[in-house]
Amino acid sequence: METPVYIQIHNAIKRDIETGKWAIGDRIPSERKLAVVFGVSRMTLRQAIQTLVDEGILERRIGAGTYVANQKVQEKMSGVTSFTDIMLAQGKTPSSKTVSYHLANPSLSEKEKLKLADGEQVLRMERIRYADNVPISFEVATVPEALVQQFSKAEVTSSLYRTLERKAGLTLGGAEQTITAQTASERIAEFLAIKRGAPILRLRQRSFLKDGRPFEYVRTQYVGSRFEFYLER
Repeated sequence: METPVYIQIHNAIKRDIETGKWAIGDRIPSERKLAVVFGVSRMTLRQAIQTLVDEGILERRIGAGTYVANQKVQEKMSGVTSFTDIMLAQGKTPSSKTVSYHLANPSLSEKEKLKLADGEQVLRMERIRYADNVPISFEVATVPEALVQQFSKAEVTSSLYRTLERKAGLTLGGAEQTITAQTASERIAEFLAIKRGAPILRLRQRSFLKDGRPFEYVRTQYVGSRFEFYLER
């Protein structure tokens, strides 16, 4: 079966990007010019471009044209992996800004998720997470206070997972994750330097130690244009 023309054009443009003809951030020629280059109608050319946009390879900027998109940060959805390790594995510099950090009585959902006894408190922290100084996500993380009371604020906020593994000698296990799509509120948009109503990926995750104890309940909102999840089977 012959490959559709728009797919052939899609493959040719993608190959040009992969071989460096156009680098990340470059504006590609207009649809009119590309239609002439490939000898097709603008409708066929537009279909190829839209497929590349849908795949996150290209991005349209209203009034400015079509550009090679920045590579999205990826997280493989299996087990517990720290934001810091994800960034380092992809050659990016991780950092964070703490918005709030305090002890509190757990909400009913936090108490249930973390299997807390009556009277136990939690550490609740809000952080903006960055990759190469670009805001990627806003997260609200809740951890049993007893688990982190011996550590400084810097040790907890820089990388909770590394602190638990290296300084508490704990072994991390798996995680339960739920992802939903939503739009950014005014507060979240301001934190993440995006427009109000922009697409957001919302992750709710409960993380466990190797022995099965839940140690973290986190609600994270990711900028849809800068982050993606992928699954392996």
